[in-house]
Amino acid sequence: MTQALIVGLGSIGSRHVRLLREAGCDVAMVSRRPHVEMRCFLTLHQALEATQPDYVVIATETAAHIDSLLNLVEAQYDGRVLIEKPLDVFHRKLPENRFRLAAVAYNLRFHPLLAALKNALRGQNVISAQIYCGQYLPDWRPGTDYRHSYSSQTALGGGVLRDLSHELDYLLWLFGACERVAAIGGKNGPLDIRSDDSWGMLMSLANCPIATVQINYLDRPGRREIVVNTAEHTYAADLSQGKLVTDGVPTNIACERDETYRLQHRAMLSDDAQPSLCTLEQGEAVMKLISAVEQAAATGQWVLC
Repeated sequence: MTQALIVGLGSIGSRHVRLLREAGCDVAMVSRRPHVEMRCFLTLHQALEATQPDYVVIATETAAHIDSLLNLVEAQYDGRVLIEKPLDVFHRKLPENRFRLAAVAYNLRFHPLLAALKNALRGQNVISAQIYCGQYLPDWRPGTDYRHSYSSQTALGGGVLRDLSHELDYLLWLFGACERVAAIGGKNGPLDIRSDDSWGMLMSLANCPIATVQINYLDRPGRREIVVNTAEHTYAADLSQGKLVTDGVPTNIACERDETYRLQHRAMLSDDAQPSLCTLEQGEAVMKLISAVEQAAATGQWVLC
């Protein structure tokens, strides 16, 4: 039986606990929150000594990711590690480690609709891509006050540019490295938060000369859409509705919300090569793009990636 350890018991950490238990794993947890479970530890060091896990999932607030990773390195942990996105280690270099496998949790790569789009684009001449994602922050975590979440606080790694970095990851996954970017964004809406709530970006990528990205904490109801023009076809992918439209012809590709997480965990626990996993290097590329976006907005100029 796989011994799994979840570090952080917020909404995403609790989801990982539930799904790994459903998959038959023996799950322990690390959390500072009051708890009643016997297999919940206050520190990562205590948990590693007591459980000797095969698989560790880091699901703390973004700003604490690097500390958990460094603790694993110092403990000479040699199992599998999944780090919730984004990989906020840009200003602190991760040292050499003994991890058997390490990946960043950009689970949308496992959405069958995105996989179908990636397959359809193979070998085509892409001309342009438009990505739009928005969701009203107060609706993200039912039963909790959005004003007290890490998303509302820049100091904890919150803000829509990092929260919705899924869009930046699959942009690079689909179209290659960013070459240059212009951007505008920040806190523009009425939400009672200290972090950014909306961004617009224009960029050129290795395999897509024109790409636009808009993300926000404001859309009611939420939207997650991609439109791609190639020399041969037009594709419109609606992840909220589970639909891929090719030249006006729709195909339903539904995906239950937890399924991308399940597929990601299966990939992490597999001994076969898993090209859909986001490597640490790819996770760092997303963070470098975020830094370039912020620089472009601050200077009002194009920034080379």
